[in-house]
Amino acid sequence: MNDLKKWKILKSKMVLDHPWCQVRQDEIELPNGKIIDDYFVSIKPDVAMVLPITTSKEIIFVRQYRHAVGEFFLELPAGNFDPTKESAEVAAIRELTEETGYITQEFKKIGTLYDKPSKDTNKIHLFLAENVKHAGEQQLDITEEIEVVFIPVESVLEKIAQGEISVAGTIAALFLGLNFIRRIQNSGVRIQYEFCTSG
Repeated sequence: MNDLKKWKILKSKMVLDHPWCQVRQDEIELPNGKIIDDYFVSIKPDVAMVLPITTSKEIIFVRQYRHAVGEFFLELPAGNFDPTKESAEVAAIRELTEETGYITQEFKKIGTLYDKPSKDTNKIHLFLAENVKHAGEQQLDITEEIEVVFIPVESVLEKIAQGEISVAGTIAALFLGLNFIRRIQNSGVRIQYEFCTSG
């Protein structure tokens, strides 16, 4: 029998309410009765993330600067969206086009992830985009400077092992996506990919 209990929110107030950053302070009662009056929660928009694969069996990544860490990272195309105003699929299609200049008619949702549920409220909605094709130039925001990078499907696991791909959300999305493709391959459907495996 599951005896786990949720925490009880006694009070809650917004301590930072900025268009780019919202933080809530909760006073909570734990199941053991202990009171914590300064539990901070970051309220974040949902994220639409795309695993785009070209007709030549390459995954499209974006390389961009991440200021909090001060480094450049390889990531899958992704962006924030408001689920009360648009669907995750519409947001995913938009982000793929804006960040890479590529489009496709073959979108499949393959998973929903929680980013950091201990502190953050948002979800990551992951889509597989097959047979993507170049359609035009990137349409970047003023804060974005993005390099489009193509990596063969069979090289992705090695890139992760070597630390060249190191963002947690992207890695989780890649494993979900590659597993999804493997299941299709094993079912005898048309997609055929080669994967590298550890020795």
